[in-house]
Amino acid sequence: MSDNNENAVLATQRDKTAFIFRESCAPGLTIEMNLHKILESTQSEFQEISVIETYFGKTLVTDGKTQSAQFDEFSYHESLVHPSMLNYFHQSGGGQARKVLIGGGGELATAREVLRHTSVEKVVMVDLDKVVIDVCVKHLPEWGGETVMNDPRFELIVGDAYKYLLETEEVFDVIIMDISDPIEAGPGIMLYTKELYEHAKTRLSPNGVFVTQAGTADAVPSPHSVNNQQQDTTCFAPIRNTLAEVFECVCPYTTGIPSFGGDWGFVMAFKATDDGKVNASEQAERWSTIQPERIDQLIEETIKGGESSLGLYDGITHHRMFALTKAVRKQLASDKRIMTKDNPVFMY
Repeated sequence: MSDNNENAVLATQRDKTAFIFRESCAPGLTIEMNLHKILESTQSEFQEISVIETYFGKTLVTDGKTQSAQFDEFSYHESLVHPSMLNYFHQSGGGQARKVLIGGGGELATAREVLRHTSVEKVVMVDLDKVVIDVCVKHLPEWGGETVMNDPRFELIVGDAYKYLLETEEVFDVIIMDISDPIEAGPGIMLYTKELYEHAKTRLSPNGVFVTQAGTADAVPSPHSVNNQQQDTTCFAPIRNTLAEVFECVCPYTTGIPSFGGDWGFVMAFKATDDGKVNASEQAERWSTIQPERIDQLIEETIKGGESSLGLYDGITHHRMFALTKAVRKQLASDKRIMTKDNPVFMY
């Protein structure tokens, strides 16, 4: 047998006995894939942290949950950041966001996307776990790494984003919540409550925009989340409902994140402009259905490198993100849950 044939046979045998990464995504639903390599596995004061290589490339995993993967992290981070940044420009009639707060964001990729905007003068990122940041700088430099850390506009605060928001006197043009899912006993649950949103609104400039990741939001809602709110462990609707209790304009949207196991939800909220001509719901609808050509124009005007620097977001993609499926719209309309300090809603 030649060396090449022997190597091929060995590779085939190794594939049969590969280590497996398994992640539970919903009650009764688990995805698994070959685990090619463990680059780091450590424990911080707050959580277990791993960087592994799988089908989706290098992947950050905390407490057994995928946080971002090399294959599609741009899809998540561009979706979280750019619609809100461009909305500020749109709502303020050309004023560009200069001060941005990021809650969480330890991978540094959210800051990477914010810093693409040439108007930005200051980005404050408040993350609880310095170990996550250090691990990402070491193993995931493409997410932002030293480039973000060394940007003079970037300020890192290692601490509790909830506490920071309650205590800060600073005002921001955009507040971005890139935080852990609201899971029971998780560190981020208080950042999804009505009380927090009410206070965050006071930390926004007059045309300020708030946006948060909002968990799984499949185009066809999963069986356990339909017509059974007692067993529903999705939070897309409750987060949208809770923000609608505080802000006049609320825009839910989704994008596909294969490494997360499906579509992912985001919710943007902002104050209505008081011009007396268009009501709040119409203002939200206008942003959701804005012409693709206008989004493309805003990208070229505000983002360094323009559309060619982005992997996902453009005008046509914007329309797809905000055009929710009939099934999702029906679910949002039927779900009345609100998230408060006394009555939190936990994601699976």
